[in-house]
Amino acid sequence: MKTGGRLAVAALEAAGVRRVYCVPGESYLPALDALRDSAIRVVVCRNEGGAAMMAEAEGKLTGRPGVAFVTRAPGAANAMSGAYVARHDSTPMLLLVGQVPRGFRGRGAFQEMDTAKFLGGAAKWAADADDAARIPEMFSRAFHAALSGRMGPAALGLPEDVLRERTRAAPMRPPAAAQCAPPPRVMPEVKKRLAAAKRPLAVVGGSGWTARGVADFQSFAERFRLPVACSFRRQGLFDHEHPNYAGELSIQCNPKLARRAAAADCLLLAGGRFSEIPSQGYKLTGIRPARTVIHAHPDAGELGRVFRPTVGICAAPDALARALRGLSPPRRIHWARETAQAHADYLKWSEIPRRPGSRGAALELEMISALQQALPAGATLTNGAGNYAARLHRHWRHRGPGTQLAPTSGTMGYGLPAAIAAKLARPKQAAVCLAGDGCFQMTMQEFATAVQERAAVVVVVVDNAAHGTIRAHQRRMFPGREFAVALRNPDFAAFARACGGFGETVAASGEFAGALRRALDSGGPALVHLKLAAAE
Repeated sequence: MKTGGRLAVAALEAAGVRRVYCVPGESYLPALDALRDSAIRVVVCRNEGGAAMMAEAEGKLTGRPGVAFVTRAPGAANAMSGAYVARHDSTPMLLLVGQVPRGFRGRGAFQEMDTAKFLGGAAKWAADADDAARIPEMFSRAFHAALSGRMGPAALGLPEDVLRERTRAAPMRPPAAAQCAPPPRVMPEVKKRLAAAKRPLAVVGGSGWTARGVADFQSFAERFRLPVACSFRRQGLFDHEHPNYAGELSIQCNPKLARRAAAADCLLLAGGRFSEIPSQGYKLTGIRPARTVIHAHPDAGELGRVFRPTVGICAAPDALARALRGLSPPRRIHWARETAQAHADYLKWSEIPRRPGSRGAALELEMISALQQALPAGATLTNGAGNYAARLHRHWRHRGPGTQLAPTSGTMGYGLPAAIAAKLARPKQAAVCLAGDGCFQMTMQEFATAVQERAAVVVVVVDNAAHGTIRAHQRRMFPGREFAVALRNPDFAAFARACGGFGETVAASGEFAGALRRALDSGGPALVHLKLAAAE
């Protein structure tokens, strides 16, 4: 007979889980004890929010559910931020939460919570495992929820007494997510609609793409000579140096790309929901008589939920790309010049200007230029939320999948946990986090996790002594009335050294490239503190 804790860990092993991110808690000690005897690597984090963000980043990078183990109510509350990122970004993730004993529920017990009510707003599916014999079934359902349709987080509560309970139940079998493919009858319609277009545009986004799917979609775009834009913070889905690449539909979008998208008579939306930011405030989703919208998404419930497409296709990204690759292009391609012009517009937009303006802008662009020269094409760049990310998204040219980890939900503090997860999942690839001073301080304690795990991430903290994005909004909406945005910051480089890593401060032009090289050469977790003027 096995305990519920042993069955829980056996389910993770059957699913091929390699790492679990956690903050230990007494509510799930039997599972923690079982992990001690497992080959699964346990990464002990400093805060449940960091653990959940690491799990989300691993799910985003690998396509398999990242796993976070946290304790009951306070731990689950901290983990909510990472679960929300997973939900908004359609990332497969499993959030396992220790629970009070079954007999204590409903009494307002110490750290009692209702898993379904508490986490149901962020998770695709949330429930408690109330019987040790049903743990394999509940884990199977959780993995299915995380991987099926529009992928996302599943939350499973594990009561203390259930984890201690013994049962003869058989372990969970390896999960298998069904992949829906486009119906054969719809592909001729897609070809017909594209052939009739004069100004088409493809927008690639969403989750669930593999390297094979990305390559298939690129091959399709090449043969159709189709301009391709990436959805917000999905820039790794198309090679930015490719002659078909048109740019990113983002918050500070290239105006020429925004106009091109608005004028397109055929939009092919591949994989993503085409939500607020890529649709430019839902302005691009309106159906006009002269416009065709072809929307492909792995969840039928997303097709027509916000806008009604001309052609809706329920298909997983790889299956869609494979079917598109099988289409033959029209004999006459009317938009070839527009595709070349779209790429030229992107190249000009993404160039680093020679006269950047303010000292702060000059230092930030010097930082990006140095990163471009020092990092290999396969490096993973991560970020959270803040104005600093806009320059990165505009000027960094991604070359393939897995090179960008960024929250489409705009969640602060994401960059450092994501970089740690990326380095653990792909130890031979460089992982660099860019963070603003406000963003970094949301999860800066996880730098100690990087040191403990020997995850050689490089963090660049762009410090303007303020919550810069909010200050910019204040300056626009309430001129001369800045309030509650100034930050008196610590010495971030000294903090990194105190944790056992490398730390160096840069405050003048010409210093960043050398500091970056020393950070990369340190061989361990490193931080470069880029100090801007407080008013920038």
